[in-house]
Amino acid sequence: MSKYSRKSKISAETKDDALKIARGSQRPGQTKEQTRLIAQGIQKGIDLYKKQQKSKSRELDRKLRKVTSKSESNDTNDESPALKQSVKNSSLPWILLIISWLGFAAYLLMLR
Repeated sequence: MSKYSRKSKISAETKDDALKIARGSQRPGQTKEQTRLIAQGIQKGIDLYKKQQKSKSRELDRKLRKVTSKSESNDTNDESPALKQSVKNSSLPWILLIISWLGFAAYLLMLR
């Protein structure tokens, strides 16, 4: 026997939902057999919808993985210029700090 069956199993929740919908739209004089057939059609529709959504989700995941793998490969190639730029930018805050302290000291000396 195979591990996975070819025929998809419909969950009990889906069956209940389909039966509720079929009973909600039931016409006067409609037999139980007709309602059951309508419920089966609704089940198939729900199952098809779920399959389509899973397929879309898998496709989006694949595209997302491709984009992230491309960006990661670009990041590894561009690390050295980023490091050089961060070293240049790291001196600017220190220079501004020293200038502000010198300005504060000059202000204090002027008050005396």
